[in-house]
Amino acid sequence: MASTLPSPDSPPRIGQLIQSLRTERGMTLEDLSRIAGVSKSMLSEIERDKANPTIAVTWRLANAFGMGLDQLFASTLDTEPAIQVMNIHETPTLNGPQSNYQLKILGPMHLAGKFEWYGLDLAVAGALCSNAHDPGTEEHLTVYEGEVTIEQGTHQKTVKAGETARYRADIDHAIRNAGETPVRALLVVIHGG
Repeated sequence: MASTLPSPDSPPRIGQLIQSLRTERGMTLEDLSRIAGVSKSMLSEIERDKANPTIAVTWRLANAFGMGLDQLFASTLDTEPAIQVMNIHETPTLNGPQSNYQLKILGPMHLAGKFEWYGLDLAVAGALCSNAHDPGTEEHLTVYEGEVTIEQGTHQKTVKAGETARYRADIDHAIRNAGETPVRALLVVIHGG
């Protein structure tokens, strides 16, 4: 079965979006034609993806919907059914000193500073030490392989494979490999504020 998803190299499907926005607002082709100053026949061609509008025409249509071009193009992403898959080589990775840890940034960048999740690999004797985050910030660490010790202020707790620890991260804290094998874990950070 052929895919109905556009390739990443194909232009956005403006026609579907224009028709969807027009329908949502209860506008006829004639209404949109009058407001945007674009002929009804041209609008019909655009909506059926038989014609590609110029930037000037797209700008007029966006204005007719009370949007800027950036908002219009951003909303094309919302209307396209898509599954985004990141290749392992595209995943941003932070390496600790002497390669004693590796932190893979799994969450999207637009959520950074609010809600973040990471794949954490700790070498034997490796540690991820962090200064206090914003007030109210929490971390949730699920250990998949190995064993860690979480240090939070004067408190320490051992977390084994299959266990999850939840703790305040608005004070200095550290995650240390407490065993004799590498650690693999998922770290979720929920920022306060």
